[in-house]
Amino acid sequence: MQVILKQRLEKLGQPGEVVSVKPGYARNYLIPQGIAYEATDANLRRIEREAAQIEKRASEELATATERAKSLQDTSVTFSARAGGEGKLFGSISAADISERLAEQGVEVDRRQIILQEPLKVLGVFSVPIRLHPDVRPEIKVWVIKEE
Repeated sequence: MQVILKQRLEKLGQPGEVVSVKPGYARNYLIPQGIAYEATDANLRRIEREAAQIEKRASEELATATERAKSLQDTSVTFSARAGGEGKLFGSISAADISERLAEQGVEVDRRQIILQEPLKVLGVFSVPIRLHPDVRPEIKVWVIKEE
């Protein structure tokens, strides 16, 4: 089934692109969520008119994300946690914990934007990327130190 994307999907395409997807994926997810619409002749003409607006909105989103990335570039958060003899934590530090600590510093970042493969379970310094935009991923430093 041919659909026209309204927004960027990481593994599918850019806004305004006509892509082929399985009919169930289009009917059950993309179209109801407002991510895409069916590629009919009328919709293809409509997307040509909307192309300039889509491009403008995408560039504004990129500019906003770039500004936020500059403010996050030198940000670091510190956690003090109980740890065993080999530096392994008795708990773990998750993306939600990092998001809360950033909020305490006045930086609002959703926990789903923090790219953490698995919770931090050892002492050390970690570079954690934050997905602000598909093309903008600044990194913050997360310090995990032993609780005294």
